[in-house]
Amino acid sequence: MQKKIIGVIGAGSADEKILKTAEEVGKLIAERDAILICGGLGGVMDAAARGAKSKGGMTVGILPQSHRGGANPYIDVPIATGFGEGRNVIIVRSADALIAIGGEYGTLSEIALALKIGKAVIGINTWDIKGIIKVDNAEDAVNKVFESLILDF
Repeated sequence: MQKKIIGVIGAGSADEKILKTAEEVGKLIAERDAILICGGLGGVMDAAARGAKSKGGMTVGILPQSHRGGANPYIDVPIATGFGEGRNVIIVRSADALIAIGGEYGTLSEIALALKIGKAVIGINTWDIKGIIKVDNAEDAVNKVFESLILDF
């Protein structure tokens, strides 16, 4: 059976509360033996990948630039796309479900695409959009994302 791939999406810079939440989400994803996929850069992406790595998890970073050198140090598999924000499509399509933590317009584009194609989006302090399953903390987010996968498969 293939491992589940959970997307973690959020801004490239965020406040300490958001970063702490992202790190906890990463830890919990790794503890569930799932692969974490993200944009591979800073902020929420860095914190989530750091959390996953602290628990021995696997991380994939879908990078906007055409070289792998810009990936954060917690990314195991950096994938250089050269697609800029277009890389958001790859993140969403590759993930089985997504957790949005905070976020700005890039996160909004990922949420919209995920909802459009029918993927579950769990949200913590993120955009207020119909279809997002809102939760208050990392544990609830990871529990909900795995519940959504059981329902989908």
